[in-house]
Amino acid sequence: MKSLLFFIAALMLTNTSKAQQFIDKAVIEYEVNTNLKKTMSNDSWDEMMKENLSDLKVSYFTYTFADNKSIYKFERWSPKTRIPKYLKDQDEENIWFHDFTSGKMTMQKQIAGTNFVIADSIQNIEWQITNEHREIAGYNCRKAIGKRPDGVYVFAFYTDNITISGGPCSINGLPGMILGLTIPRLYTSFMAVKVNLQLDNTSDIKPLSDKKMYDLIGLKSLLEEKTKDWFSYGEDKEENKKRKEMFFWNAFL
Repeated sequence: MKSLLFFIAALMLTNTSKAQQFIDKAVIEYEVNTNLKKTMSNDSWDEMMKENLSDLKVSYFTYTFADNKSIYKFERWSPKTRIPKYLKDQDEENIWFHDFTSGKMTMQKQIAGTNFVIADSIQNIEWQITNEHREIAGYNCRKAIGKRPDGVYVFAFYTDNITISGGPCSINGLPGMILGLTIPRLYTSFMAVKVNLQLDNTSDIKPLSDKKMYDLIGLKSLLEEKTKDWFSYGEDKEENKKRKEMFFWNAFL
């Protein structure tokens, strides 16, 4: 009887230890779903393009982190995704690096066919933490609602079992790692499908560099100048406004 009680107590202690395990390095794989057709306009060209697109753009990204630094980048496409090469290039070329100790980030974004490398402080997001919980990739997560500097709202589920304050793309700032994320205005969701605790090589977790570097304000000014005539086609001002907002939201995500 005493042996049975000892075994049960040991088992409970082991389970508690696992539940309270804190992770400071790993590779997280995300499935990213975008309803591409909803991001497009209603003009005749886009309507014709929609006929040849899959309903969803589905891709997989990896978030690799250690020593309070992270790199988030493209991994592969779902076989179900059917989109033009130039739309694939945007995702394949984008990379985000964050150093949460220094508060600095660099990211490479392909915008209108050109790669830009941005170096700036990590963007601040206003968060409101709720009492809603759900399990993602085997981790208990808590819901938070965030507002980005550009006014875009995001809905995240984070776990404090993973200690880095990160998330997909440039979304960050919660007391733990974001494993689930939805951005309604971009018709996009990010969901962790696997957390691999085996991380032997951290050489890829390093800042990006380029001959020409931009800060966020400088690149936004450049893009506003270069695209000033892009969103004035036709007479539908509301549609043009939507397309311009979508362009800039994606550019600085």
